[in-house]
Amino acid sequence: MFRRCFNRWCGGDENRVDSRTIYVGHRRCPGTNTYLPLKFCDNRIISSKYTVWNFLPKNLFEQFRRIANFYFLIIFLVQVIVDTPTSPVTSGLPLFFVITVTAIKQGYEDWLRHKADNEVNKYLVSVQEDGGAVRKESEELKVGDVVEVTEDETFPCDLILLQSTRDDGTCFVTTASLDGESNHKTHFTVADTEKHLDSFYATIECEQPQPDLYKFVGRMHITKDGLEPIVRSLGPENLLLKGATLKNTKKIYGVAVYTGMETKMALNYQGKSQKRSAVEKSINAFLIVYLCILISKALVCTTLKYVWQSHPGHDEPWYNQKTQKEKNTNKFLKMFTDFLSFMVLFNFIIPVSMYVTVEMQKFLGSFFISWDKDFFDPEIQEGALVNTSDLNEELGQVEYVFTDKTGTLTQNNMEFIECCIDGYQYNYRDSRTELDGFCVTDGPVSKLQEKAGKEKEELFLRALCLCHTVQVKEGTELHGMDEVDGIGASDDAEQCCYIASSPDEVALVKGAKKYGFMFLGMEGKHMKMQNRNKDVEQYELLHVLNFDPVRRRMSVIVKTKSGETLLFCKGADSSVFPRVQAEEVERIRMHVERNAMEGYRTLCVAYKSLSSEEFEQTDAALQDARLALQDREERLAQVYDQVEAGMHLIGATAVEDRLQEEAAETMEALHGAGMKVWVLTGDKMETAKSTCYACRLFLKSTELLELTVRTLEEGGRPREEKLHELLLDYHKRAVQDRHKDKDKEGVTRSWSSGFREFGFIVDGATLSLVLNASPDASASRYKSLFLQICQNCTAVLCCRMAPLQKAQIVKMVKNSKGSPITLSIGDGANDVSMILEAHVGIGVKGKEGRQAVRNSDYAIPKLKHLKKLLLVHGHLYYVRIAHLVQYFFYKNLCFILPQFLYQFFCGFSQQPLYDAAYLTMYNICFTSMPIVAYSLLEQHICIESLLENASLYRGIAKNAMLRWGPFLYWTLLGLFEGLVFFFGVYQLFWNPALADNGQVFGNWTFGTIVFTVLVFTVTLKLAMDTRHWTWVNHFVIWGSLAFYIFFSFFWGGIIWPFMQQQRLYFVFANMLSSVSAWLIIILLIVVSLLPDIVIGVFRQPQGPDRQQFQKNPGQSGAGDPLSPQSPARPLLFRNFSDESNTVL
Repeated sequence: MFRRCFNRWCGGDENRVDSRTIYVGHRRCPGTNTYLPLKFCDNRIISSKYTVWNFLPKNLFEQFRRIANFYFLIIFLVQVIVDTPTSPVTSGLPLFFVITVTAIKQGYEDWLRHKADNEVNKYLVSVQEDGGAVRKESEELKVGDVVEVTEDETFPCDLILLQSTRDDGTCFVTTASLDGESNHKTHFTVADTEKHLDSFYATIECEQPQPDLYKFVGRMHITKDGLEPIVRSLGPENLLLKGATLKNTKKIYGVAVYTGMETKMALNYQGKSQKRSAVEKSINAFLIVYLCILISKALVCTTLKYVWQSHPGHDEPWYNQKTQKEKNTNKFLKMFTDFLSFMVLFNFIIPVSMYVTVEMQKFLGSFFISWDKDFFDPEIQEGALVNTSDLNEELGQVEYVFTDKTGTLTQNNMEFIECCIDGYQYNYRDSRTELDGFCVTDGPVSKLQEKAGKEKEELFLRALCLCHTVQVKEGTELHGMDEVDGIGASDDAEQCCYIASSPDEVALVKGAKKYGFMFLGMEGKHMKMQNRNKDVEQYELLHVLNFDPVRRRMSVIVKTKSGETLLFCKGADSSVFPRVQAEEVERIRMHVERNAMEGYRTLCVAYKSLSSEEFEQTDAALQDARLALQDREERLAQVYDQVEAGMHLIGATAVEDRLQEEAAETMEALHGAGMKVWVLTGDKMETAKSTCYACRLFLKSTELLELTVRTLEEGGRPREEKLHELLLDYHKRAVQDRHKDKDKEGVTRSWSSGFREFGFIVDGATLSLVLNASPDASASRYKSLFLQICQNCTAVLCCRMAPLQKAQIVKMVKNSKGSPITLSIGDGANDVSMILEAHVGIGVKGKEGRQAVRNSDYAIPKLKHLKKLLLVHGHLYYVRIAHLVQYFFYKNLCFILPQFLYQFFCGFSQQPLYDAAYLTMYNICFTSMPIVAYSLLEQHICIESLLENASLYRGIAKNAMLRWGPFLYWTLLGLFEGLVFFFGVYQLFWNPALADNGQVFGNWTFGTIVFTVLVFTVTLKLAMDTRHWTWVNHFVIWGSLAFYIFFSFFWGGIIWPFMQQQRLYFVFANMLSSVSAWLIIILLIVVSLLPDIVIGVFRQPQGPDRQQFQKNPGQSGAGDPLSPQSPARPLLFRNFSDESNTVL
């Protein structure tokens, strides 16, 4: 941090202006009188959090910011400073254990970051100096260095491409480590660069570092032979980003413009916002309750102590006279000291060790997701990935699922299906028998064989061959396989190896090839293609008007051999239709809408012939806009709009993106589990609607409520007025009438048969009106009405959505009444915003790259794996950790309540009931391992049942096991058992002569008997709750009990020289010599566990459990996990029956 601040300070004026100046190769241009080398940051990457020197203070500071750790630190200091009844070791050792384990974990993670940083910083790169190549470590690179990068190497910093070994001056790059896009991107060299870079003089002006990966503005001033400098524009197509990999190009040279922590990769490296699970919030709430109980106990005991001492002879008995110092002590100070002493005595009711146990459970439990063989995908040879272990239990609480469509619900594997030319449909059937394809129309059957004119056909196919950014892989022009994202796909026809940034583009080029027009690649600035007659045509590529999500179209300007200048454009129908002749639209619109209804992705194709004057104006405007350092994107967009106006519509294409494997079954399971699924996509409404029907999100019986631009424009009234009217109408139908029907029919689930289902469809433009409505009285209700309608629909489809709108939708639902748990799942960079916004973010390892995976909490290979991730892993993780939390509070209440009751029998003298060793070891050793094993291995219901009965998921919804009801049950159970422990042993001690020889047992024996009953009861209680027994459970449960007995004999059987007083010397052995002690221990354990036994035997299963066991009673056998004969206990109290029928 200090070095970065120092570098910025040393940068001087460079940080106070909007641009920076860089000299290529550190050579000043001829004619420059002065050369002041600017200081930029070095190329060292730092992602680590600590150093050797600051690890201890910084880590301790961060850990003690946690309330529980800080609380125990205060208690420890009180024990050290004030004369308290217990040793400081009793609080200090557990706190030291928690702090040490956490510090080791965080230190190890930071060591891994240091190791990764060193691998990057020490990587050797080749730098051009004095006409030769010099090998340097990456961290030694400076801004202005000319760097050589070979194929399959990563770029060590952000570079401007100067030279490439490819003849056309391009190179191919994959940016999977940056934005997750695994496909090949084409980058271009700067025009007019010298062949020999050692004699190349140029100055670069560019913007200051900023994190946007897709934006870069700059210009290069090239000086040649004392002539006027040539100015060339620089854009994202010239910038090679650090972390990207060079592909399909032998070697390139580039000049460093951004280094180290100023590279775009480093600026995008930021920690994701901390997500807190519902369980963590419940823990904090329960902690406050127990803290109040602790303070109440201390106040009661302090008050009663002084009440008791107010009686004559109690304050200063004859055998314990006060010293003069004690008599002179301020009474209020003494009361405060006594209060602190009681706080220390009872502080173990706050389970500090629970935090480290929860962290261990989450960390170790996350490996079960990674190890699950059902998540392994043989196609990509990968399984599930866990990026954070803090949200495992949140997977069992999901109420809303927000999913992308393309690549998530569908495969993102594009196949050309058909096209429409001048209103005639061309459906390709068999290229071997009919090269021209099979033509039909939407009209009468008599027109089945009609086709468009030959001139229109060829113009359309030429447009498909020219309007794209597809490249032919070097050295394989007429051999090999088609490739998108590095995956080969063979074709029956003559084959080429295509590389593209989008699978759509390759599908269209392959579609043109089916009809006889084949793209052959680039030759310099010329595009080559082969027509039906096997003649090779060449077109000079003049400009590429790039695609972006706002324009939703891309264009190319080419020049034919005859000198004619043509503009070809392809894009979404909503983007192209307004820019073509109105009379041409109707001939194509019906085909586009029909294809969209069938679930195909459609693009419209248009062209425009440019006169020489129009092209010259456009060319000049584009050059000026590309040289601008300020507002370059806005100026380019204006030029694009001008030149793309007044085009002629030729036709449209239909590309199929098939459903993911088991997509419909997965959606059905999520619905059955009580989750509501929303589809958020950028696709057009008809395509997305068809996908929803195919996935069974919409059924034939589903009544669709549509809130789109089309419905708002019906009637010719103002949009906001129509919007308000539709919202009120839909609210009445979906919310008000629905609630009336519920009251009449008693139906509680929207997916029940016989109940009217609603589906809601909204588009991005209408959503903007809803979210950004004017603040008048009527419009203020838009958002509330909209949300209520959505929440009462079984499925919601949001189409034509921008990435930011996806995040806004998730945030709106997340912050709605009840704060429902949300989950977002997607596979592309445009899904990152909603993945980060949701409570749980799931990335799919799809074809759109890995940025969604990198920013997600969990990553899975296919959508179908979401079913098991939620219904099995989520369910089990929640049940395990919920039981862990309740169990910790319960066993600590059992532990401290006898200590509190003991004060009523010892004059509130702060005399401890338990030995200091027991106080220290209770949570660390005696009762810790069984609950850890339980929280990792428990399966209260077998996996097959959880998968087959999705409704079981609803039994734990809305944090059911950590509500105040179950918490009160566990608290009352702890109070009951604590009372039984203390007063049961108290009754035994009516006659303290328990030994055969008449020996009297003392207070330490009393405490030891209580502690023995306590340890055995809480451990056996956990054994009763365990349904899935493994050798690990047997080992830790019986091993913990055996260790307690061994430790008690060992601790009390030796005289320890370092101890001033040894309270338990032979106490445990003498206690076990009494038959009465044995009897009371066994009796009290049975009595304490009796409520659990009674509830488990007599209480009937309820809710989903009852439905599960009453299903097909005649077909279930006695040993079947679904057998109605199997006893079941209520999920609410977490006393599960043996319905799992799992293998021991």
